[in-house]
Amino acid sequence: MKFKALNHQRAWVVAVDMGYGHQRAAYPLEVLAHGHKVINANNYRGIPAHDRKIWHQSRQFYEFISRFKNVPIVGEAAFGVFDRFQEIPEFYPKRDQSAPTFQLKEMYRMMKKGWGKDLINKLEKTKHLPLVSTFFLPAFMAEFHGYSEEIYCVICDADISRTWVPPDPEKSRINYLAPCYRVVDRLKFYGVDPDRIFLTGFPLPLENIGNDKLDILKNDFANRLINLDPRKRYLTRYHETIHEELEPSELPKKSNHPLTLTLAVGGAGAQKELAMQFVNSLKNEIAHDKISINLVAGVHNAVNSYFRQEVKKVGLGKNLEKNIKIIFAQNKEKYFQKFNKSLRTTDILWTKPSELSFYVALGMPIIMAPPIGSQEKFNQTWLRAIGAGINQEDPKYTNEWLFDWIKSGWFARSAMQGYLEGPRYGTYNVAKLISKKVREMKVLKPALQY
Repeated sequence: MKFKALNHQRAWVVAVDMGYGHQRAAYPLEVLAHGHKVINANNYRGIPAHDRKIWHQSRQFYEFISRFKNVPIVGEAAFGVFDRFQEIPEFYPKRDQSAPTFQLKEMYRMMKKGWGKDLINKLEKTKHLPLVSTFFLPAFMAEFHGYSEEIYCVICDADISRTWVPPDPEKSRINYLAPCYRVVDRLKFYGVDPDRIFLTGFPLPLENIGNDKLDILKNDFANRLINLDPRKRYLTRYHETIHEELEPSELPKKSNHPLTLTLAVGGAGAQKELAMQFVNSLKNEIAHDKISINLVAGVHNAVNSYFRQEVKKVGLGKNLEKNIKIIFAQNKEKYFQKFNKSLRTTDILWTKPSELSFYVALGMPIIMAPPIGSQEKFNQTWLRAIGAGINQEDPKYTNEWLFDWIKSGWFARSAMQGYLEGPRYGTYNVAKLISKKVREMKVLKPALQY
C-alpha cells in the first residue's frame, strides 16, 4: 500500500534480526525507509566480522534460552537468571530509576571498542537522513558514534527496562516514540528529557489500517464483530456506540468469513506444543467446519513441519489448506505480509503477550498464553487494564470455554475495548513526527492522535 495520506520525510529505518518484535515494528515503517528497505543492524551487507560475532552470540543465546525455558526445573531457573538482566522494576512507588545497569555499561564498553561504528559511518556517508530504530542499541550506536541527524527510538512493549535508555539520559538527544502512557512515565523515571518523549502509539501495518480514515480497519472490524457475537448480546446493547465508531461502514448481516482463530507461537517456537493442545481440543469443531484455524510458524521450517505432522496425527490432515492453514515463509518480510493478510479475516488472536499485544487496536481480542519474560508480564497487565485481553483457560477444554465466551459476547466486548483504547495511528504519527524539525516538536506533540 502506498503511503499517500501524508507528506513525509524519508529516514533510515533500522531494526535487529532477533525474534520478531523489533522487525514487526519496523515493517510498517518501510514506507518511510530510504529505498523502502529496513536495515538490520546485526545482519547488513558488509558488516565487520567482529560486529557480526557479537550480535550472533546475543541472538543465539536469546533463542536458546527461549526454547530451554520449557525444560522442567532447570529451564525455568536458567531463564530466571537471564530475565533478571532485563527485568523491569515495579512502577510504584514512583521514584528516580535513572541509575544505569551493569548490562547497559557493558554495551557501552563494547561501543567504545568500535561496535556499531561501521554501520553508523555507512549511513552517514550514504545519505543524511533521520534514523528511526525499533531497538535501543542502534539508537545508542548512532548517538555514541556521532550521527549528525535526528535519532528516534520506537518502543515495542507496554513497559521497558532501564537498558532502553543511555547511561546519562539527561544529555542524550535520542527521541523516544512511546506506544502507551505507561512508557511515557517510565521514560521520565529513567531520566529522559520529557521534550524527547512522544506518545505515538505502536506502528501497525497499513494493509490492516488503510488510510487515515481507517477504511480497511473499519470494514474488517465490522465483519469480525458479527462472528464474535452471533447471539447479538453485546451488539444489541451497544448498537449506537458501534454505529458511531464504524461510520460510514455498517455491520453486515453476515460476516465475509467463517469464525477464525489465529494461533501465533513465539519466534523460537517456544509454545508450539501448546498450540497443538488447542487444535486437538477443537478437533470436532474443525472437522465440522465450525471454526477455521491459522497456525503461525513464522520463518521456522521446523515449526512448520511440526504443525503439519501433528495435524495429521490428530486426524485433520484433510483439513490442511482448507480450514487449517499454516502461515510460514522463508523470510520475515514475506511472513509479515502473509500474517497481516491472515489477520484481515481473523476474529480472535491467541498469542503470548508480545508486541502483538498492540494489535488489539485492530479490534481483535487476544487470548493470552502465559507470558515469557518481564516485558510480556507488563504487556499482559496492559491488555487486562484496557479490557482487550483474556487469559487462556485450560487448553485441553478449549472447545468448551472458547464457545462459551463467544456465546456470551465477551469477545465482542474485548474487541471493542481494543479498538477504542488501543493506539491505531502509530504509523501515521511516526511519519508526522519525523517530518518535523526538532524545534517544531513541541508544537506537534499535542496534535498526535492516540
